Amino acid sequence: MTQEKSNEKIQQLIQKQINLPSPPAIAVQILNTVQDEDSSLTDLEKIISADPALTGKMLHIANSAFYSLPNKVTNITRAMSILGTNVIKNIALSFVIAKDLKGIYASYFDFELFWRRSVTTAVAAELVKNIAAISDDDIFVTALLQNLGILILALSKGQEYSHILETCQMGDDAACLIKSEREKYQFDHQQLSFSLTHSWGLPQSISEPMRYHREPEKAPEEFRQTARVLSIANLLSTIYHGTETTDNVLLLQNKMKEFFDLDTHQTQTLLDDVAEQSIDIQKTFDLDPGQMKPYSQMLQEANEELGRLNFSYEQLVMALKESQEKSEKFAKELQTANKQLEDLAFRDGLTNLYNHRYFQEILETETARAHRYKKDLCLIFFDIDFFKKVNDSYGHPAGDQVLIALAKQLKVAIRPSDIIARYGGEEFMVILPETNESGMAVLAERLRRAVMGITTEFNEFKINVTISSGGVYFSPDHGGITKQNLIDTADRALYMSKKNGRNRFTILPLSPNPE
Repeated sequence: MTQEKSNEKIQQLIQKQINLPSPPAIAVQILNTVQDEDSSLTDLEKIISADPALTGKMLHIANSAFYSLPNKVTNITRAMSILGTNVIKNIALSFVIAKDLKGIYASYFDFELFWRRSVTTAVAAELVKNIAAISDDDIFVTALLQNLGILILALSKGQEYSHILETCQMGDDAACLIKSEREKYQFDHQQLSFSLTHSWGLPQSISEPMRYHREPEKAPEEFRQTARVLSIANLLSTIYHGTETTDNVLLLQNKMKEFFDLDTHQTQTLLDDVAEQSIDIQKTFDLDPGQMKPYSQMLQEANEELGRLNFSYEQLVMALKESQEKSEKFAKELQTANKQLEDLAFRDGLTNLYNHRYFQEILETETARAHRYKKDLCLIFFDIDFFKKVNDSYGHPAGDQVLIALAKQLKVAIRPSDIIARYGGEEFMVILPETNESGMAVLAERLRRAVMGITTEFNEFKINVTISSGGVYFSPDHGGITKQNLIDTADRALYMSKKNGRNRFTILPLSPNPE
């Protein structure tokens, strides 16, 4: 399948699952004006100037340290002449689109954090572009909107997508996020960002790099440099708004060297500039930057805090030892708790034998193992003779005591490799891995005699019972085998024992596996 056909298929998948939002009306006007060869710069100025709030934000960002203009700009015309039409257009689009999509709320998704990260990403992309001497007037709006796919998926898929984000560290683990999205939806948020901005009529120079911002090396040659800038910008935003900051700083240094041949000092300067510039620009987008601060300041505060603690080497060793002891104690407690939970899930509450659920699971496993490795396997199905009479004559508490006594005796009688389970009521199953027919007969007889030797005392009564058993044997030359095939055959063998007088064991050949 060609790349073009693959892209078309992805677009169709997205259209089936997602209702893409329409672009803001002002954004459409701006795009149409810029694309219209007959329009003038005055037309673009009129559109922007018609919205006083937008005009104010545009002038604020133009006069900020972000562009470091030598003289203050007081109108859009002057800003366009100094910064250029493309830059002004993209700043305007950034404000318009962000404003249109910001007034959304859902308890399962932090929209405020999403936009803080997006603005930081946009600022970072502009700074990376400058430090790497790359010409791209569209980089700010491209970076701002590159993760719109995450926002749209959160709105469309709700808690389902929120769980994916949590699993992938709120999207910071790029490989995990993309893999999970593709497995769940057959497309990822990169492709969704592209589809959305492409449908809005944004230029290819903006929409196309979004498709690869988490996987820049997969981008076509003409968009690869921009995709790398977007990838670096996303990482810078994660450093300030995500987790594992130290690891991500090291990753940033490596990528800046790999992509743009920039040294550690240049990267550290970039790190601080991103925070300082983002704080100001976020306020322009009506966002609270919170506790955001330059990375060098974070390191300085950490060193000061360490100095205040004034721990000696011996104190640190002692603290580490105590921490290890607590961890070991917690691990043991957790292991005990897990064992107790496992027992509750797989043990019969009365007899403490394995229950029906566990029997079904382990027989499935042993059946598959016997078939795969050509091993013998036997199954014994038995129940207590005339157990109903015990309950009717002495009461159900007496019947329970019989079951408890029988279970204790059976656990002693079986081998360590055998698996015994209460199948239901007075019915029991014994799985005998790697056991041949004669070995099964010996064990069945041992169980029969063990039960005959049990006397259960209840009040003034002494209760004795017997069991009837049925067995089935599977050998490697039998061919196909199923769990139900074994159970049904052992059940018929048990019926034969009952029919022929009880208190006996019957073996039947394995029935053919039904087609």
